[in-house]
Amino acid sequence: MDKRTQEEMNHMEIIIGKIMRVGIATAAVVMLIGYILMVVKHSTGYPGGTFPTTLTAICQGIIQLKPYAIMMGGIFLLILTPALRVATSIYTFFKEHDKLYTIVTTAVLVILLISFFLGHADH
Repeated sequence: MDKRTQEEMNHMEIIIGKIMRVGIATAAVVMLIGYILMVVKHSTGYPGGTFPTTLTAICQGIIQLKPYAIMMGGIFLLILTPALRVATSIYTFFKEHDKLYTIVTTAVLVILLISFFLGHADH
């Protein structure tokens, strides 16, 4: 590996690290906002033990400032963070011309997406 390629790889590793830190911190802040809102309102925003389970319901609840919806939005961001890391890794391996890791990482992303949609289909 030449010096330029090594510098590009180091740069991409820094970007991937930032994606993980920012994603996790953002998710934590969103969940904390939802929790604080729940304590202040003395309500989850939903009757009984119900909560939003679809992305549409979460988005609608966030617009209406429903605490559970905001916390679920934070959880969604937390789940999205490693998926974004995998997508960034695909780009990195592709740019490095590493066909095997590009294919394997793409397969991992496809599996993540399939599991997301299969999990969503159950609701």
